[in-house]
Amino acid sequence: MVNLSPELQEQLDTLPQKPGVYIMKDAAGKVIYVGKAVNLRSRVRSYFHESAQGNMKTARLVGDIAGIEFIVTASELEALVLENTLIKRYRPRYNVRLRDDKTYPYIRVTWHEPFPKVMLTRHVVRDGSRYFGPYTSVQAVHQTLDVLRRLFPFRTCDREITGRDPRPCLYYHIKRCGGPCIGAISQEEYRDKIAQLMLFLEGQTGEVVRRLEAQMKEAAEALEFERAAQLRDQIWAIEKVVEGQRVVSPHLRDHDIVAFARDDGNACVQVFFVRGGRLIGREYFFMEGAEGEDAGAILSSFLSQFYAEASSVPPEIILPAEADEANIIKQWLASKRGADVVLMVPQNTERQSLLQMAQENARETLEAMRAQWLADQSKQAGAVSALQEALMLAKPPARIECYDISNIQGTAATGSMVVFVNGVPRKSDYRRFQIRTVEGADDYAMMREVLRRRFLRYQQAQQAVEEGRQSTARSLPDAFALLPDLLLVDGGKGQLHAALEVLEEMGLRESVPAAALAKQEEEIYLPEAPEPLRLPADSPALHLLQHIRDEAHRFAVGYHRRVREAGALRSMLDEIPGIGPRRRQALLKHFGSLERIRQASVEELAQVSGMTRQAAERLKEYLAG
Repeated sequence: MVNLSPELQEQLDTLPQKPGVYIMKDAAGKVIYVGKAVNLRSRVRSYFHESAQGNMKTARLVGDIAGIEFIVTASELEALVLENTLIKRYRPRYNVRLRDDKTYPYIRVTWHEPFPKVMLTRHVVRDGSRYFGPYTSVQAVHQTLDVLRRLFPFRTCDREITGRDPRPCLYYHIKRCGGPCIGAISQEEYRDKIAQLMLFLEGQTGEVVRRLEAQMKEAAEALEFERAAQLRDQIWAIEKVVEGQRVVSPHLRDHDIVAFARDDGNACVQVFFVRGGRLIGREYFFMEGAEGEDAGAILSSFLSQFYAEASSVPPEIILPAEADEANIIKQWLASKRGADVVLMVPQNTERQSLLQMAQENARETLEAMRAQWLADQSKQAGAVSALQEALMLAKPPARIECYDISNIQGTAATGSMVVFVNGVPRKSDYRRFQIRTVEGADDYAMMREVLRRRFLRYQQAQQAVEEGRQSTARSLPDAFALLPDLLLVDGGKGQLHAALEVLEEMGLRESVPAAALAKQEEEIYLPEAPEPLRLPADSPALHLLQHIRDEAHRFAVGYHRRVREAGALRSMLDEIPGIGPRRRQALLKHFGSLERIRQASVEELAQVSGMTRQAAERLKEYLAG
């Protein structure tokens, strides 16, 4: 075993020999790794054996571990589900994880409504809707919705459907809606069309065509020739769309084909969706933290994270190698699908050729993205150099920190710190501040408070290093332990003066260049300049400053909104009998917003720490009223 602190050794010795999830944290309390185990004690202790230190990634992880927590589960399957949830919540840097730069788009069908709508969404809510995705391209979703609306005209309005409206909207006249509002289509007929639409999205086009052909025959026998002609045209339109889908195999039916390529710690995973022997779509996803991991670990992480969000699971998934812990993943996939799922490494030529095609696409996508990343880096480097020249800085501003204040007449006041390194956002270094000492709407005083707290943390880090207290220095986040090459504040001369006052107090006036960017005229205020600087509208330096300023504003406003909503939520929860401070805090921590609490089911509310089913039912009833 490697040398451990007494506290960490005690945590290892007290781990239970049961299935569950372990959570590793660094000295700052940040989650850096989440894993699952059949036997928590033996699995976690294995990281600290001398034999495990040969893996560089494991050695770095062990060097950063300051504490370990665990959650016991009833089974390994339950541990897998919990592990996925925690990885998505904490995004630990040592886990192989699905990149989450944005929330992936889905197609949502509000099947629980009498007259369902079809729309794009980025949030999956358990409200009875059906979801299809995830997709990686919003544009592709919009194109799909356009095709669907031509094939299966559906409504997008929010009006109450009574069938007695005096006139329909424009979409009815251009044949993009069936007109349920005026009774042109019955509820039964409308829902049947939406059911066909969902089958189409699932790739079951043959079933859709068979249904339409049966309806066309019935209409013709009933002498409803106009309706029969409409159904015929719909069949032709569907068959035309299907013609564009490549037939990959007359023998293979419903499969997902998963392949990947990797480079520099990133992996590009390509998924081909084959339904009824046709390639109906493909998506690519990026995995972070893949450096030093073998193929089985990457595939295991992708399968568990992707299919946790996917709208459907096929009966067979074709892989380029065996996934780690394949048996437990198969059990989990089968529980989601409601039937057995096969994970197959192909041996025959037909499946191998499809897999090779997916791997080639993954390699090409990764190369294209790397070329784009390099081009972006070159572009950003040019903007940083241009900014150095425009502001007459002694060196290129490799690290830029920008600060913004957000409040409404002094209430729920917050501040934000965003960090750009070499012209690119470093979101791991972003920080939020809740204003503690300022009363009223004094933006300058709020800016001074935020900057004092930020640079006080820097001084504490420096003092710890000088005194040799390395453990204390490690406990301070790197975001505060470094000085910026340029301090930027959102505002004008007043905000700049507030920043300069703090730098002077802290003895950093000569070390940290500062500037302010005012929104109205996009003027740049500098400490010694009598007049603000105005850069050309097409200046790369100005574009970079605007991007950083706008990001700081977005970040501050988002936190301000959360603080304001949390305050309103606390007030509302205070009024509900049986919801005391502990339950209120647990609900806020678990759901984060009133809207998410409203959307939660009684079962989900009851699972929150300290809640009971009776309290959950009472809360649900109150919020519904």
